[in-house]
Amino acid sequence: MNNEIRIVDLLKAETILFPLSASSKEAVLDELIEKLDEAGRLNSKEEMKQAILAREAQGSTGIGEGIAIPHAKTAAVKTPSIAYGFSKEGVDFDSLDNQKAHLFFMIAATENANQAHLETLALLSQMLMDEAFRQELTRAETKEQVLEIITRKEKEIQGENESVVESKELEEQQERQETSKKQPIKVVAVTACPTGIAHTYMAADALKKKAAELGIAIKVETNGSGGVKNKLSLQDIEEATAVIVAADKQVEMERFSGKIVIEVPVAEGIRNTEELLQRAVEQKGSIYRGGGTSYQDDIQEAKAEKKAKQPAFYKHLMNGVSNMLPFVVGGGIIIALSFMFGIKAFDPNDPSFHPLAKVLMDIGGGTAFKLMIPVLAGFIAKSIADRPGFAPGMVGGLLAATSGSGFLGGIIAGFLAGYIVVGLKKVLAGLPQSLEGIKPMLLYPLFGILLTGFVMVYVVSDPIAAANTALGDWLKNMGTGNAVILGVILGAMMAFDMGGPVNKAAFTFGIAMIAEGNYTPHAAIMAAGMTPPLGIALATTLFKKKFTMEERQAGKTAYVLGASFITEGAIPFAAADPTRVIPSLVVGSAVAGGLSMLFGCTLPAPHGGIFVLPVIGNWPLYLVSILAGTMVTALMLKVLKKDAVE
Repeated sequence: MNNEIRIVDLLKAETILFPLSASSKEAVLDELIEKLDEAGRLNSKEEMKQAILAREAQGSTGIGEGIAIPHAKTAAVKTPSIAYGFSKEGVDFDSLDNQKAHLFFMIAATENANQAHLETLALLSQMLMDEAFRQELTRAETKEQVLEIITRKEKEIQGENESVVESKELEEQQERQETSKKQPIKVVAVTACPTGIAHTYMAADALKKKAAELGIAIKVETNGSGGVKNKLSLQDIEEATAVIVAADKQVEMERFSGKIVIEVPVAEGIRNTEELLQRAVEQKGSIYRGGGTSYQDDIQEAKAEKKAKQPAFYKHLMNGVSNMLPFVVGGGIIIALSFMFGIKAFDPNDPSFHPLAKVLMDIGGGTAFKLMIPVLAGFIAKSIADRPGFAPGMVGGLLAATSGSGFLGGIIAGFLAGYIVVGLKKVLAGLPQSLEGIKPMLLYPLFGILLTGFVMVYVVSDPIAAANTALGDWLKNMGTGNAVILGVILGAMMAFDMGGPVNKAAFTFGIAMIAEGNYTPHAAIMAAGMTPPLGIALATTLFKKKFTMEERQAGKTAYVLGASFITEGAIPFAAADPTRVIPSLVVGSAVAGGLSMLFGCTLPAPHGGIFVLPVIGNWPLYLVSILAGTMVTALMLKVLKKDAVE
């Protein structure tokens, strides 16, 4: 560290508040910022506060043990500085241990702070890990005493005499060697926080201190503002029992592939060091796969690539669909359970009435299903306009649900609300700064809900409701031939992109039909969605020459994924040989979907695969549909695929 810069160069008497008068977190921040501004250390109080609040939004800087270290690295700082305040009574600062904070150090770093300044600020964080040092500060009665205590502690840590430092390092090295002889366990760790000033180094020090107490050899890499320090070598990682990553920002993870990794927020590295180290010693973590080529990794990688290429429309739609699915799946299966007592057993006027069936229908159909469309619309709008779009989207979705315009109306409501709020943000951008706080709490919800509601009621709902009614009537009155054609089309859509827009369009259509009380389309959809991974799995079993050893091993997993209605299980195979695999999957799924519609199979549950077999109407022939599609897929793969080369 550069010894030319000391903490007392950054913390001066004019930046010390003794004592603080504030009794709330925000008031503490305001007092410390005001003190820095009075001392001429800031370019802008307002921008400094915004930067401090932005850091607090990522996680409280009240680290426990009576300490709070609010900090920011911003252009609002003119001169790198530290402000200190002490509160004898203590202030509720949302600390990690839920106790009041008494010692407040506000670290103000310039946007282009040099390495020496950053290391000096990091040193302060390390000093605060010493309980005796903290106790001394609480007993200080004047600003001069505070500066004296800090100066003494800084000299103690840095060492004024190089020979003392060298002998200390030699002693520590001998201790580490003795420890390693007694205890071969070695742990490595990485610490990082968003600003890389305080929590990064406090977590590192806490881990090293506790490891020394427990007799565990440890090496900690810090990813601070000044760059990576004490970087872990490949040998360090190889020798380690486990890796602790205490970070609130991205760190280099690929190097840990194949190791036991325990990932936690950086605050956990400060507060729960002993627990983390014990977990590392006992290897209670997950094996990090990194960029490996395991079957599950291939699925995730392929899905990530598809997601990156998605247009904005699809991204917003999928945000709504993914948040809606828990209501669909949970509610749908509960509705299906009610049908086990009889299709009309929930109706008090039906002879088959059963009170439990009514309770199940009230929970699933009367509550969960009623929330589906508002949640769909709300999260579409939130994806477009962030949080201000959520309330207008929910209201628009509820209007769609109650008017009969259904899923299509909900989708329109979500996009309508989202873009209305985006427009409001632009229209209201010219309002005075003093009104900025009331926009998200008053103006956006008021005008967003009002405008979305008017358009839904007077423009959207009635035409979409009429179209839904017409579609439902057409499906109910559809002849067998048309039903088979529909099943073939829906089946092909499910296999075409395996989780992509076409697949999701078919899936969403099936859910909409369940909501309308028509259970045949979704039966065809689920049969067709199960077929691709099952067909591939069967092919890897029967026609081994067509697949590599790794693909044959992956085929075993595909049986489980297919039976669970996880179409994405076929993605790695399709990605490896799309021109031969995708046509095979599409044809097999089209057969499964068409046969399901031909046999009149019904499915009131939106998901579950083979596990919801008891609630499937005409289940024996439903299994025939799936087996037929699976066999067609496998046979086409035998014909189209070339023999594999290992």
